[in-house]
Parts: sequence; structure tokens; C-alpha cells
Amino acid sequence: MKRVFLLFWFVTGAISYGFAQNADTLIYVTGKITSAETQEPIEARISYQSLPYGSVVGTLSGSSFRFPLFNEKYSITVEAAGYAPSKYMLDPAEAGEDRILVKDIELGLPNSALDVAHETHTEGTVLVLKELMFEQGRAKIGANSYAELDKVVIMMSQNPNMVIQLEGHTDTRGNPKANLKLSQSRVDAVKDYLTSKNIPKSKVKTKAFGGTAPISRENTEEAHQLNRRVELRIIKN
Repeated sequence: MKRVFLLFWFVTGAISYGFAQNADTLIYVTGKITSAETQEPIEARISYQSLPYGSVVGTLSGSSFRFPLFNEKYSITVEAAGYAPSKYMLDPAEAGEDRILVKDIELGLPNSALDVAHETHTEGTVLVLKELMFEQGRAKIGANSYAELDKVVIMMSQNPNMVIQLEGHTDTRGNPKANLKLSQSRVDAVKDYLTSKNIPKSKVKTKAFGGTAPISRENTEEAHQLNRRVELRIIKN
């Protein structure tokens, strides 16, 4: 049987990269970009690169995307005005029998939305406290985290009927019971900080998940960082 090879060229700045691959084995990733709040399409800037060295790079614009994966893992970053940027890992091994990897992406509100609670903070809204940092393996809040927590204080002070739930997540490594305990200790530490700023204890609920609800199951440091997080869920407003 005669094999057909396709040649692809990627250009970044003044440097171009050429790749040849058997057309029968070429895998594509495709997806749509929508708002997590409204489910409407979002015009975004999509940039991607192969891992670990970035030998293949590309940039697209629009509310959908499609590009080939050359038997390598990729990172993809999606950015749109008014939304928090999102970054994901793409693995060609996860493609279906049709050699298509479907990765639809929802963009959420940015952290700055904390300042406009009357517009965005309806019941059920979930915010990731992206600037909240802890010492590794501990529940001590990093000093650089206070600015974001102070925004939460302002948000709740401006919305006296608001009740929130702090949800703690670790990565999937380590002992499950220890991870559950650590995630509980971390949300308790955040609650203690908020109540020290005169937020009533009854307004702040906590829930620990440990490593049971990861965003990514990739065994990479990027994925582990993505999974280690505290989310703020508005349960009443």
C-alpha cells in the first residue's frame, strides 16, 4: 500500500518549522469557546505550543479552533477580553477512533469580578481564588494572598445577605486522608481570615474535597498546580 505523507509548516516570527507525518495517523484537536455564564460563543485568542520544548507553536483567533497534534502533548492558552484566561493540556492519546480530540473550553469571569458583585455574583456562581497561595503541604496563607482575600471581604460587606462556601482542593498525589485534612485546614484558615475582618462566621461555610475533584488528571506539575485551589461558591445572595 502506498503511504501518503503531509508536510506542515508553522511560522513564528522569522522562524518556520516543517513536519512530515503519515496522513493516516494525523490527529487533530478541535473545540468551541463559550462563556461559562451564558454558554454563548466567545471570540478569543488561542495560542498553543508543543511540550516540553515548544518546537511547534501557533496562534488562532475566533470562537472555535482546529489544529494538528504531531504525536506530542501540547499546552493551549485561551484569552478573551472580560474573561479570565484558561490554560489546558492536550494529549493526543485521548483522541477518539476518528483521530479527533474534542476540547470545548468555557471561560469564566476574571478575579476582578469580585469588585462588581451586584452584577455577577448570583447564587451558584463559583470563583477560583487564583492569587491564594499556601506554603507547600501546609495551611499557612502566603502574605501575597491577602489582597485577594480583602476583595472577598469587600464583596461580602457590600452584599450583607451573601453566604459563601469555601471549597478546598489538593492535587491527587499523596495519602487521600491527609489530602482531605489538608484541604479542610486550608479553607478553615481562609474562613478565619475573613471572620477576623468582621465577616460573620455564619456567612462562611467550608467544604473539603482533598484530591477527589481534580480539574486535570495529567501527571505533570502544571496539572498539579491547576488542581491545588480554593474555590468560592456563592450559595445565597
